[in-house]
This record gives sequence, structure tokens and C-alpha cells, in this order.
Amino acid sequence: MSTRTMSEIALLPQSAARFMVATLLALAASLPQAADDYPNKPVRLMVGANAGGGTDIIARMLAEKMTESLKGTFIVENKPGANGIIGAEAAKRAAADGSVLMLATTSTHSANPSLYRQLPYDPVKDFFLVGHFGTGSTLVLVKPDAPYQTLADLVAEAKKKPGQLHYGYFNASSHVPGALISQLAGIELQAVAYKQIANAMTDLIAGHLQVIFVDSVAGDSYASSGKLKVIATAGAQRLPKYPQVALITESYPSYDVSGFLGLAIPSGTPEPMRSLWNQALNEIILSEPMKSTLERYGFYPKSMTLQDLTRFVGEEQARWKRYVALAKIEPQ
Repeated sequence: MSTRTMSEIALLPQSAARFMVATLLALAASLPQAADDYPNKPVRLMVGANAGGGTDIIARMLAEKMTESLKGTFIVENKPGANGIIGAEAAKRAAADGSVLMLATTSTHSANPSLYRQLPYDPVKDFFLVGHFGTGSTLVLVKPDAPYQTLADLVAEAKKKPGQLHYGYFNASSHVPGALISQLAGIELQAVAYKQIANAMTDLIAGHLQVIFVDSVAGDSYASSGKLKVIATAGAQRLPKYPQVALITESYPSYDVSGFLGLAIPSGTPEPMRSLWNQALNEIILSEPMKSTLERYGFYPKSMTLQDLTRFVGEEQARWKRYVALAKIEPQ
């Protein structure tokens, strides 16, 4: 305990000072021990999406790495629905003792505050972001035999058939990009809502949809298998796996949409536990093969402090508020 802290306590009435000292000493004694023993019971990692999606894939990679690094049991628990809101609510209600973590996404922490008039959680007040996997890319997918093989082709086709081309979405990261390109390109794409990515992909393959905007992790298997084709990407740079595929910003410079994945814990979690997770995540995301796997999907992980992450959440919310406004999406 610092001299300044003890001096401040000394100015309090004697009974209050004794109580304060006892409280601080108890806290100092218990928290490091909890951190040393952690995890002493199974830890649930809440994912606000169905199995098989990008967030779920990353979550399972993370759970495996955490098991290796922290020698505990980490269980991925899928809580899909409502743009990640159901999972976020479940994590918010959980005990703030490190037994429940949450995979933070663009939907839960960046876009939802602008897409919903009333959220049952606050990304800033109810959670601490303790880790950041990087800012990811979006794939624009169509059928391999579609009459449009580039983004320019798709825009031209949409202009010839206003309102007749449909794109499927299942979260903010797949909804806003399609609405935004409609505004910037002056076309009319019809948005079709799905509860989960698998159903949307099935309908695209079957020809019931014409295009999908999806995160690079979830979309990669469909593109790699040849079931679907990538005609454009969104992100900071061209993906190493698809170097020949142009970025949307090469045609529409203001289209700088990108998403993120991170790890969040309930806001009541003590600082030692927050610091423990921040350190652990910084080490995990920069270790192999986690780092190279994330980079293959267009994520570029970097070490961030708790203060960095707090600023990041605020900046992301402002960015996505602008995206939603540009896309002219009315909050629900």
C-alpha cells in the first residue's frame, strides 16, 4: 500500500480508518491468492453465436490455448440470438469472479448501441474488455457461377435489377456492410435476416440469395471448398490468402468497415483478475500457432493494455455509429 494511500486513510475518523485498512488488507490478501489458484473450477466462455460461425471458431481456438496456458478447464457455451444480445445478457448476469468470460464482437460492443434504442446491457458499464484479437476482414461471397465475378459486376447487375438482388445477414457485421455498399454504390440490395450463418450460406449456395457479406473466419471454409467465391474483401489490406481480390475501398474509399474480436469480463471483476487476463491474452494471441492462424483470417493481433482497450471500445462505438448512419439503418 502506498504512503499516499495511508496518509489519506489517516485523515479519516479513527473507526472509519480502521475499517478501511481492514478492508484493503483483506482485499490485498484474497485477490492475489484467487489469481494464483485461478482457474480452480471450469470457466465458461460465452459466445453470442451458433457453432460454426467466425466467433465460435475463434472462441474454440482460444479455449484450447487457455487450457494449455492456464491449466484449467474452459468450456465454450453458445448463446446465439439477437445480434449477440442474449449471450451478452447471460455474461452480464454472471458472477464477477472469472468463472464466466465473453467473446466480445463488433455486434456486442461496437454496433449494437447504434442499432438498438434500448439495450439490456451497456458495453462500457457492464464489461471490461481485457483482450483484443485484432481487427478483421469481411468477405463478399457469391455463387461460383454467378453472372457477377467482381464487385463492379455485382453493382452493375443490381443497377439493372433494382430490389431484385438479396443478401443475407445474421449479425451487425453482416448487415451493416451490405446496407452501406447499397448507399455508396447507389443500388438497392434487399436484406434478409437469418438466425444463424449456416442457414444463410445454404440459401446462398441454393441460389435463394445473391450475395453475403461475412467475416473472413466464417466465410473462409466456404470459399476454400469452392462452394462460394470471394469477389471483394473489406479490411485494412488485401488478404494474403486472396491477394488477387480487390478491397472494397479501392472502389469506394469511404467504405472502411472492419470488425473486431476480443475478450470481455463482467465489470465487477476485481482488478487483479482483469490484469491477469490482459497479460494472459496478450501472450496467447502473439504465440504460435494462434498468431499465424489469426493473420491468415485477416486479423492482426497486437498487445494492448487495459487503458488501450477502454479507449478502443469508445472509438469503435463512434465508428460504427457513423457506419449505421451512413447505411441509413433505423435503430430497432
